[in-house]
Amino acid sequence: MIYIISLFSGLVFGLGLIISGMTNPAKVIGFLDVTGFWDPSLGFVMLGAISVAYFSSKIAKKRKLTYTGLPILLPKANMIDSRLIIGSAIFGTGWGLAGYCPGPGITSILTGKIEPILFVIAMVSGMVIYEVLESLKARY
Repeated sequence: MIYIISLFSGLVFGLGLIISGMTNPAKVIGFLDVTGFWDPSLGFVMLGAISVAYFSSKIAKKRKLTYTGLPILLPKANMIDSRLIIGSAIFGTGWGLAGYCPGPGITSILTGKIEPILFVIAMVSGMVIYEVLESLKARY
């Protein structure tokens, strides 16, 4: 049952990205181009997503288990530190250069274009590099 709910959630998320145009890098870059032909539509998509996340997190904080019976594991970190700032800068730079963030990048693989495939390869490579560096850091 958990796998069916996960699959359904992923499909709804991907469909939302496609319908909102967030799988189109030109739309994302248009949002970031505040000095040129700015396209504010991504801001409205973000506002909708933040609204849903805000109310969902309020509900989640009051519960111990998900609706499927799994424990709710919310992050405990609440400090802004150098790791968060550097990670955000790297994420934002990649997003601005490629026009993809992880969800739309993975969804866009279905288009068959090389750009989202290269983006996802680069993203996964970055995740692997991070894990290797963290494991080396833990050893020393």
